[in-house]
Amino acid sequence: MRQEKVPFAETRSFSSFFLDYILQKDSLRPFYSRFPLQENFKVQRDEKSSFPKLHRDVLVRALQKQYKNVQTTDAVKKNMAALSSERTFTVTTGHQLNIFTGPLYFIYKIITVINTCKRLQQAYPDDHFVPVYWMASEDHDFAEISYFHLYGKKYTWQTDEQGAVGRFNPKSLENLFKEIPGDTTLFREAYLHHNSLSDAVRYYVNELFGATGLIVLDPDDRTLKQLFKPVIRDDLFNHTAKRLVENTSTALEALGHKTHVHAREINLFYLDSGLRSRIETTKDGFSVVDTSLHFSKEQLEKMIEDEPEKFSPNVILRPVYQEMILPNLAYVGGPAEVLYWLQLKEVFNHYQLPFPIVMPRNFAMVIDAPTRRKFEKTGLQAKDLFEEKNFLFNHWILRNTNLDLTLSQSIHDVQAIFEQVKIKAGKVDTTLIPHVSAQSKNVINRLEKIETKFIRAEKRLHADKLRQIEVIKDTLFPGGSLQERVDNFLNFYQKDPGFIQSLINHFDPLDFRFTIFLADVEG
Repeated sequence: MRQEKVPFAETRSFSSFFLDYILQKDSLRPFYSRFPLQENFKVQRDEKSSFPKLHRDVLVRALQKQYKNVQTTDAVKKNMAALSSERTFTVTTGHQLNIFTGPLYFIYKIITVINTCKRLQQAYPDDHFVPVYWMASEDHDFAEISYFHLYGKKYTWQTDEQGAVGRFNPKSLENLFKEIPGDTTLFREAYLHHNSLSDAVRYYVNELFGATGLIVLDPDDRTLKQLFKPVIRDDLFNHTAKRLVENTSTALEALGHKTHVHAREINLFYLDSGLRSRIETTKDGFSVVDTSLHFSKEQLEKMIEDEPEKFSPNVILRPVYQEMILPNLAYVGGPAEVLYWLQLKEVFNHYQLPFPIVMPRNFAMVIDAPTRRKFEKTGLQAKDLFEEKNFLFNHWILRNTNLDLTLSQSIHDVQAIFEQVKIKAGKVDTTLIPHVSAQSKNVINRLEKIETKFIRAEKRLHADKLRQIEVIKDTLFPGGSLQERVDNFLNFYQKDPGFIQSLINHFDPLDFRFTIFLADVEG
């Protein structure tokens, strides 16, 4: 597998906010602690060494319980036991429980944490580094996880269940297997032999990545929520996070950046069987949105103490919860995740928690062998594929025609002539200058239209080649989106069971560029 690297800016797929972070612009420095450079992990490790022993013990017991019925590898068992040691640290990514793993970038996120831990283990052999996948099991947005795309077709899970998706019974996916092509044995075993989506996801992620020692953590856990009680109490009764996030968001927006998340007065959901709904203050206490549930302050205080598992953090407090229960050095995420973490630094300061290194995941496009064969016949470079389709066509035409189709020199000459005319007009009557400028613009517009017709006529002569380019573009950018945001890993894994290992071998977690993988072509 050959690879090419493209700077993020040249893909035209990322916001200026994200690009400024990648470039380590000084304006963003106040909003994070350390950029993900290898040398910064040593300082981060020293800061996170304060992680409490009690929290480690609770974490290990919770993981042992969650893995009780999972047959896993020695690498996972070793990593789980190692978390008891003060010399062990984690690198974490989180993601929703999309069916069949969802888009390719789910795989990329996990590989990034795995490879980061490998890199750190080599650099700091006296410590131990554990990759963690944090399941977003408490998320209740079923619509976002209910489908995936395989070979250009969308497959959707139908269920009437509500509440935290990790608690859904995945056996209702059985009918979907009748439609999905290729070998789906892994997912059939996961979904049809487990009673919760969380257990099913843990099973297949362990099957795919267990050899690397990846730990799968379900935060929907009573014992882990016990550690979160101080934050639950503060958010319910003091609303600290709202004030701090709003201050940071205002500062970021003053720099011209659009912020990604909005803090509420209360950033917690009420979590119960079939229910995950926001908690709001009322004039006489608290209520759960879209239900008849009402609580007094005293009742909530008792619930915090006795049933902390009934409180589920939203996007504002989930990172805080994560960093309270994991000896974590870095969080790996996509562009939107990276940016909303920058809104949270003051919240971490308030709770006296080390702010983790915020690390972009690996980004990639995979060009399989059949597509590569077609692509190489076009004479284009891989980075050209990021261009808008019509620009791509024009670019190819201008590079492959024997004719000079451009009128740039003629346009330049016309501009020079009219500049001389404007000078003369100014001497005669300065009010004539706008008229001359308008005529100049009119002539240039006509020349540009002629040039467009030249190119359009040449396109007709090369229609077959342009259709081939269009097919390649549509294959690699399904629906006009990046491949990694639409296609499922089974597009490649079913044909090549070594696909994931190949990605692990080739991805560099600290190379912040877009990777294009070109599959080997026989012959």
